[in-house]
Amino acid sequence: MEVRVQDSRIAEVKVLRGAPCGASWEAARRMKGLGIAESIVRIGLDTQFYCTADPAGWDPMYGHSPVHFAADVHIAAMKKALKKCGAL
Repeated sequence: MEVRVQDSRIAEVKVLRGAPCGASWEAARRMKGLGIAESIVRIGLDTQFYCTADPAGWDPMYGHSPVHFAADVHIAAMKKALKKCGAL
């Protein structure tokens, strides 16, 4: 992801590489206008909401579903993008 921040709010999120289901783009679109801290939480939640992976498919090694992994990956990508643009 690439993020543009203006006045401590998300001005734009560009998805460089997203989930096959399309959740990345919808979640990114919904970040506009959010504060920095809120965007980190919401990107994970919105990704889970729009993800089409089977939430019942728990990974026995990690105890998480693919939906939970998707949230973690998107949160990490948002943090990385925010650090890169100097917002974190």
